[in-house]
Amino acid sequence: MHDLIASPFQTDHLVLRPGSPKAVKIPAAKFAQLRAAVSDGDVIPRWLTDAVSRAWGIDLTGRCAAGTVLVREPGPYEFSRATWEINLGCDYDCVMCYLGEKRFEGLDMAGKRRLLQVMAAAGVIWLQMTGGEPLIDPDFPEAYEYAHALGMQVEVLSNGSRLHKPHVLGLLTRLPPSKMSLSVYGATAGTYDKVTRNRGAFDRFTVGLEKAVSAGLNLDLSLIITRQNAHEADAMRAWAKRLALPFREYANLSPTIHGTAEPLPSQSPEHLTHRAPFTGCPAGVTFFHTDPFGRASICKVGREPNVDLIAEGVEGLARLGGIAESLMLRTGGCTGCQLSDSCRVCRPMAKVFQKAKAPLHHYCQHGMKEATR
Repeated sequence: MHDLIASPFQTDHLVLRPGSPKAVKIPAAKFAQLRAAVSDGDVIPRWLTDAVSRAWGIDLTGRCAAGTVLVREPGPYEFSRATWEINLGCDYDCVMCYLGEKRFEGLDMAGKRRLLQVMAAAGVIWLQMTGGEPLIDPDFPEAYEYAHALGMQVEVLSNGSRLHKPHVLGLLTRLPPSKMSLSVYGATAGTYDKVTRNRGAFDRFTVGLEKAVSAGLNLDLSLIITRQNAHEADAMRAWAKRLALPFREYANLSPTIHGTAEPLPSQSPEHLTHRAPFTGCPAGVTFFHTDPFGRASICKVGREPNVDLIAEGVEGLARLGGIAESLMLRTGGCTGCQLSDSCRVCRPMAKVFQKAKAPLHHYCQHGMKEATR
């Protein structure tokens, strides 16, 4: 497996190390020099060994560039990031889950390899693998390793339920993710198991988390605050601080991707936060989302229309920009809104809330004002 990745990124060129969030920016002339060194079988240029030593503390002096550096070619569009739901199945049954019915289905391994090839050819550098729960997919190890081999920096979004398994932790230690984000659902077994509706889940998560910390994986925690675990919010924060791990809190729940409202009653009212005004995002422009069947959409909320990457390949992604523009138009229930310029949610998210017939205070400034009167 290569030690470094050299890749175009928008108007720049980057050198990355698999599993590291760091990057070294290099000019186009040096990128061309590095590409030639790989092609001609020359040793790694001195300027790069010096930069790598400063950035990562490793010595590649005298190493042949070929086999050490993977040089990636530019994609035809501007896409550099993607998320991929390898499946929607999960070993938890959280009442507040935005996925709703979590069917374990999707592409076979041949299809997964084809999808990853298309993503790499599109120019994707940073790939987030998620689910459902990605670590329960029997194809996860092969798909994860193949994404690494293609020169993508892989992030994993997980509930951590399988980190205690030696083969899972061994894979992630041998090929570290650039980041692993773990969801936390409580600070005690009683609460955690109640939220996940999975007996023994807390004990398995705790063992796996401790092993991952000891292995030196780049972890951060997502503290999921709900009505059922809000009384342990301080304890969850203290747990993260004790482990010296960065953490974020999520209390604003959304309807399911199918537009049903089941997750909303689990919101903890005292922990809801006011979203900043929506000012745009890279969805469908430099970023896209892919579901378990290889259907690319602008994001996990705006899932339709989509592009079948298995059938259409890289060329299909050319349509995503137009799809993004059409989905962001303020139409339907938001027509004529006087607060459009300061709206706190994107149009696809607002549409999901409206489909679920959610109260306005869950997502709209009009409702927030009414709720505070």
